[in-house]
Amino acid sequence: MSGMKQLIQCIPNFSEGRNLEKIETIVNSFRGKQGVKLLDYQSDSDHNRTVVTVVGEPDPLKTALMEALGSAIDGIDMRTHKGQHPRMGAVDVIPFIPVKKISMKEAVDISRKVAEEISEKYNLPVFLYEESAGRPERRNLSDIRKGQFEAMADKIKQPEWRPDFGPAKIHPTAGVTAVGARMPLVAFNVNLHTDRLAIANDIAKKVRHSSGGLRYCKAMGVALKEKNMVQVSMNMTDYTKTALYRSFELIKTEAARYGVTVAGSEIVGLVPMEALIDTAVYYLGMENFSMEQVLETRIME
Repeated sequence: MSGMKQLIQCIPNFSEGRNLEKIETIVNSFRGKQGVKLLDYQSDSDHNRTVVTVVGEPDPLKTALMEALGSAIDGIDMRTHKGQHPRMGAVDVIPFIPVKKISMKEAVDISRKVAEEISEKYNLPVFLYEESAGRPERRNLSDIRKGQFEAMADKIKQPEWRPDFGPAKIHPTAGVTAVGARMPLVAFNVNLHTDRLAIANDIAKKVRHSSGGLRYCKAMGVALKEKNMVQVSMNMTDYTKTALYRSFELIKTEAARYGVTVAGSEIVGLVPMEALIDTAVYYLGMENFSMEQVLETRIME
């Protein structure tokens, strides 16, 4: 029965958001492949980054991923890469998320296999992070990425930053890559009616967990040059515990002290339905609402 297949989601982030030809070459690796479904890809020229969302059975997905990585490593030169988003490699990060009939432990095993294979095939240093991390100080991606591509050549030579797989020196043009398994993460951005980056940075500091904010929220300020606005760009690392509306309301509150209003928000990539339903329930003041009342939930059962 086809319904019994294991499904895993993968969301590789590539450090190219401007050159459409290069982006299409990378994304094409996931098109028209048996057992693999390309769900979404979004490129951002300010961030200079493309985020691809695919889901598939472990083996075919791995094969398609290896092909995409080859294209990215061939086509992206980190020595000339500039963008708003922190990055340390051509293929910056490869998260795996268990979707169906697959445990977190199995997702971790897959991520480690992939990490080992890409390090061997492309002579690339790879760090394991989140659930796949071999030690606690490597769980958090931002700790690994600190210093970014520019500082990585020296950082990786320190014994405590020896990569989990591959050589202890950066790939000259592709840098380094992080691979790991994790919970579904929601990339949630809130735009502000101001062009002052200092305000977005300050608000980001107030909402993110690492400086005393919401437990399952990572945040940073980003300048949106084309819109003449700034953004609080967030990763909600566990939407079941820190709801989207909570970060949205907190940003509104903190922005008010500067006399700044929220211009709108956006979700990058895909989002679990529950994350949006929770927010709708909050704003509509619904009582005793459950996911079982969502038509699509029942259809998908």
